[in-house]
Amino acid sequence: MLYVLNMTLFLIGLFIIIRESNLIKKVIGLNIFQSSVFIFYILISKVEGGVPPIISADQSIYSNPLPHVLILTAIVVSIATTSLALALIIKIKDKYGTIEEDDIDLG
Repeated sequence: MLYVLNMTLFLIGLFIIIRESNLIKKVIGLNIFQSSVFIFYILISKVEGGVPPIISADQSIYSNPLPHVLILTAIVVSIATTSLALALIIKIKDKYGTIEEDDIDLG
């Protein structure tokens, strides 16, 4: 069930990126899309019955912390991508007077 909800979130973000012509809305769609990818990696990294990887006497199934660390790094990259995109949108607004993709005159 969680995978279905995650794929729904994925498709919503993808739909917004493709469908909207407003650049701010595209950035919001990109953030939804990226968040769904983060959630997907966390979902597939879950080990049933897994315990934190702390050395102990009993032989348990350990959960791998690496996917969680990679997602933290990806979140930082996502924030940087969003801030860069918003800065570029401000420059586009200053130069062309609009943030609608269809109204930007490149000629």
